[in-house]
Formats: sequence, C-alpha cells, structure tokens
Amino acid sequence: MPRHTALRRSSFLLLVASALLFTNRPAFAQFTIEEEPIRYGQRQVDDPLAQLQKKLDAGNAKLKYHYEFGYLPAILEALDVPVSSQVLVFAKTSFQRPHISPRTPRALYFNDDIYIGYVQNGDVLEFSAVDPQQGAVFYSLDQQKSEQPRFTRQTDRCLICHSSSRTEGIPGHVVRSVFPDRNGMPLFGAGTFTIDHRSPLKKRWGGWYVTGTSGKQTHMGNMTVKDRRFPEKFDPAAGSNVTKLDDFFDTKRYVSPHSDIVSLMVMEHQTRMHNMLTHANYQSRMAIHYEDIINKALDRPADHRSESTTRRFSHAGEKVLKCLLFSEETELVSPIVGTSAFTKEFATQGPADTQGRRLRDFDLKKRIFKYPCSYLIYSRTFNDLPKPVKAYVYKRLHEVLTGADETEEFAHLSATDRQAILEILRETRRDLPKTWRAEKP
Repeated sequence: MPRHTALRRSSFLLLVASALLFTNRPAFAQFTIEEEPIRYGQRQVDDPLAQLQKKLDAGNAKLKYHYEFGYLPAILEALDVPVSSQVLVFAKTSFQRPHISPRTPRALYFNDDIYIGYVQNGDVLEFSAVDPQQGAVFYSLDQQKSEQPRFTRQTDRCLICHSSSRTEGIPGHVVRSVFPDRNGMPLFGAGTFTIDHRSPLKKRWGGWYVTGTSGKQTHMGNMTVKDRRFPEKFDPAAGSNVTKLDDFFDTKRYVSPHSDIVSLMVMEHQTRMHNMLTHANYQSRMAIHYEDIINKALDRPADHRSESTTRRFSHAGEKVLKCLLFSEETELVSPIVGTSAFTKEFATQGPADTQGRRLRDFDLKKRIFKYPCSYLIYSRTFNDLPKPVKAYVYKRLHEVLTGADETEEFAHLSATDRQAILEILRETRRDLPKTWRAEKP
C-alpha cells in the first residue's frame, strides 16, 4: 500500500475512533443526535401525532373544540388516551409555568405511545409522542380554535431538559420529584429526584398531587415547603393516603378529579422503559454506522462484526433487560390502592395467554405487577429495535426466564415468576427465536 494512502487511512480511522469515543458519552449526546445515523430533527417520524396530523390534513379526522378544555377531550378520544390516566403536577416544571400553581396544577395523560400535558388557561397543549426510531418527539397544539388544527414540533426548548444524563443522553421522558414552595416553585437548591420504579416511595411525588392509599408508606406528594431554610423538614404522613383533592383546588376544572397513585407508578416505569429502548436503538444504530465506515476503510467484509461493536449491543441490551424485568424495583410494604378507574382499565388491555394472564395484571402488594416483565415488550419501540440488540435482549431474557442466569440482578424473580412470564410470552409474542419454542423451562 502506498505510504500516502496508508497515512490517509490512518488519519481517517483516527477521526472515526474519536467519533466513537464521544458518542459513547451521554453528556455529548445533544451534539451528535443531529448527525448520521440519527438526524433527530431532520428524519421523518411516524409517531401517533404525526399519524393523526396526516388524517387531519386529508380530512379523515376532525378535532372538536371544547369551550373550557379546548382540544383536550377530542385529543384524548382521537388517540385513545384514557381520562383515568390523569395525574396532576403543581410544581412549575413546564415552560407554561406562569399558569401552574397548587391551585391550578398541570394535568398529564398517557397511553403506551404518548404523553399529553394540559394547563388551565394555557396557550397550548403539550405532547411527547414516542417514535419507534427517534424516541420522544415533542409537539405543541395551539389552544385557540382553528379550522385546521396543527401540531407544531418542538426541539431545542424541550431538549434542554429532555435530552440529558437524566434521559441517558437521548430525547426522552423525565419524571421528577422536587421540594416545591407554596407557589409551586421548585427549590432546586434542596435537590431533586428523577423517579421510576426503582425509587423509594419516600422520595417520590414532590410537587405532585397524589390520590390513593399507600398504608404506612409515606411520600412527598400533596405537600409544599413551609420553611425555605429547611425544605426537607415536613411531615410526609400529612400528604399521604389522600383520596380527594377538593380541599387543594377546584377539581371541577379538570376532566377527572383524580391524580391516581397507580397511574403515577405505571407512568414512572413506562418513561424509563421508553428511555432504555430509545437508548438501545441509538447506540445500536451508531455502532452499526461507524462499523460500516471502518469496514469500508479496512476493506473488510460488509458483515464483519468487531468485538467493540458487539460490546455496545450487549451494554445497551443489558439496560433494556434490567428495566424490562424490573431489576432493583422498590419493594412495597403496604398495599397500593388507587382512586380512579385506571387500575381496572389498564389491566384489561394488551394480549392475554390461554389462562387469561397479562403482563398488565397488577400485584400492588409487594410490587407493581404480578408478572414483572414490562408490557412495553409489545410496543412498536421494542418491535423495531435493531436486529442485533433485539436478538441479544431475547437471548438474555430466555436465559433469565429458564433459570440459566440466576445472578443477583434477577434474584427478585422466583421460579414461579420466571415460569409464568415465559409461558405468557410464548403465547403472546410471535417473533420469539426458535429456541424459545423448542426448549422446556
């Protein structure tokens, strides 16, 4: 090989190696997501709102305007988002913060693919829709009546909070617990908590309203800080086991009077699961993209797979696996009981096996779900994972469920749990590898 060609190739590989180094660091994710292969703001998306907008543009759908709630009721119906999913946050953590307070909390609604934010007297409805490739995609919809309602995609303003170390460096979802003052302003100097199914209840729901009972387990919901000098000094028992919110604000100004504790717990798990799936998608696509470049530079076969690329698949896949199986989930010591229809409605959705078992079946005594494997394994985001990382997740999931992996990370799963989850998945997932069908547990 001529010397100048070798030097050119060495320099090229050095640049590629540098790119690989930086894309492995979440802190730099906001600088790389607009480059190949992600191109977050440029690539066409196919999330629920993009699909609805196409129907509106074609005249195949209409949104009825409500005199008090604007387009909220019509959106909930069009996207099949249950009213019972409503949770209320009074901390000023939205860009519409001037309209949010303990007397006028922000309402959130969700299903498996979308999150909707409603603010009393707010200028817009807020949306975070899940695209199977690009992750969280943010939109707003003007609350002024229009003949042609249009969802406006938001990027920079939302990504300040929604693409950081809190979201694994990808455009994702965040549920935070804060110390709010009497006006709902978070006292950031006192610290905040990013919450999901691993979080102790005592750190959850600061700045949120919570309806439902949790027994002797206390939380930070329904409370404001009285003394800014000592924000952590409040009585959590006073805000726990609250079943009605009428004493806090006018609940008639919302489509539901609840901020259901079970809905909150499901949403917290779901946001992290979405983030782990998007993180795995991004990492896998970047690994494949850079390996393609290196393979061409080194005249390797196009299907050559390096150890470093394989490690990136396994690293991302392990994060998905742990979240999927509720590793490190906080153990409940008292039953959790919600106040709305959410628990019943949620549990009747999704596929069931011949015994009527669903991954959405609740436990709510020692953990959230009776069969601790995330229902988002049926989601488009999981279905569309790049093949290498999806194959890795299936392989590792099979190892755990058949007892081949009994490490500490999965010790929370009993033999009965593993058997039940394995049986449910065998009947309800059609794309399982052949080994899942052939082997007996």
